[in-house]
Amino acid sequence: MGAGVDWTAVFFQAGGRLARGPFLIASALLLIAGGLYEAVAGSALHWLTGWVVYPALIYCGARVLAKRLHDRGRSGWWSALVLFALAGLWPQSPGGLGVAFALVLAWAVVELGAMPGEEGTNRFGANPLRPAPVAVV
Repeated sequence: MGAGVDWTAVFFQAGGRLARGPFLIASALLLIAGGLYEAVAGSALHWLTGWVVYPALIYCGARVLAKRLHDRGRSGWWSALVLFALAGLWPQSPGGLGVAFALVLAWAVVELGAMPGEEGTNRFGANPLRPAPVAVV
């Protein structure tokens, strides 16, 4: 599933498309990294390193989300909505807005985690599962 995936590009480049399998792996890795940081970092360490760790996680998350959104034929800018909802619920729900954030995340789970990518080439590139054949001259 992830044998031919360039993981550096997955986490650090926004262009192109990303199939569902590598998206789920990358998303799980980012969520685990965030969860481990929350569990390990005490309040003092959190205060000193959080301003580096969270932007790095958000940056990589935006890249992963943008590529998967591209695979679904959507603009990568939708990743801002998903990340905003995730930040709103992390690590706990803020009450009334929590329902709206949860609905956005439920949409993202279905849209990005369950639905297949667009068949063939779209405006963001070739299908990562079935790249266009190369013509031999």
